[in-house]
Amino acid sequence: MVMVRKAFILLKAIRFEHTVFALPFAFTSAVVASYGWPRIPTLGWILVAMVGARTAAMAFNRIADLDYDRKNPRTADRALVTGQLSPRALWIVLIVAAAAYFLAAAMLNHLCLLLSPFALAALLGYSYTKRFTIGTHWILGFCLGLAPVGAWIAVRGQISLAPVILGAAVALWTAGFDIIYSCQDIAFDRKHGLFSLPARWGARRALLVAAFNHVATVWLLVLFGHFADLGWLYLLGVVLLVPVLFWEHRMIRPDDLSRVETASFFANGVFSVIFFLFAAADVILISGRIRI
Repeated sequence: MVMVRKAFILLKAIRFEHTVFALPFAFTSAVVASYGWPRIPTLGWILVAMVGARTAAMAFNRIADLDYDRKNPRTADRALVTGQLSPRALWIVLIVAAAAYFLAAAMLNHLCLLLSPFALAALLGYSYTKRFTIGTHWILGFCLGLAPVGAWIAVRGQISLAPVILGAAVALWTAGFDIIYSCQDIAFDRKHGLFSLPARWGARRALLVAAFNHVATVWLLVLFGHFADLGWLYLLGVVLLVPVLFWEHRMIRPDDLSRVETASFFANGVFSVIFFLFAAADVILISGRIRI
């Protein structure tokens, strides 16, 4: 029971459930690149690579931000702050997760393995960006946007324009909800010299920028559908994403940030799952591109 409890504490510490944000986009890219469901081994190694990379990145983020998390009332109950987990435990998790990530890249193809160190470096390096640039939100977006590009390379062994467009959409979508999330820490960031768009511009203008990011996200998703030769079912899915984004922004007001957690996480989990379901259904049922 102690081991199970520790495992749950660890999963909560690295917000394992938030893997759902990037994973559906990676799977969508793999499905489109495969003209249908990818081969099971390929899909499995993509899953291992995604989970390994994100776990390593989140473990490192918790270690890198420990001093700030101790001072921030919002993060004072995190396992590393309270002593439920030790930095040594998270270093072990990081090393194991990174090893799994590199193994998965090697099992996929040569190009995946060649590019894997650069992707992991970006994921780990993000943890320090809030110390020197308000561009931190878009750097996080870039990191998540690597997921569909990497999945495409995993399937085809080469890069194309379509996954780059999808990666850009994921980047702007992520930056938008990270800006919303960062509104919680405006006072703390200003006091401790940390960089974020809300801390620099205030919640009202930051939320407008987040909305513009999400408008651009929808446009890029439509563009991805064009270059990926997707059909009407995919476009219907994109249309259905608009009210999800609208609801997310309606949940938040500059003078009322009490529902930021719901807006930033639940809404975006729904967003990514809807996107995957409609994109996959279009490829398999409508576009008639199933590979035999």
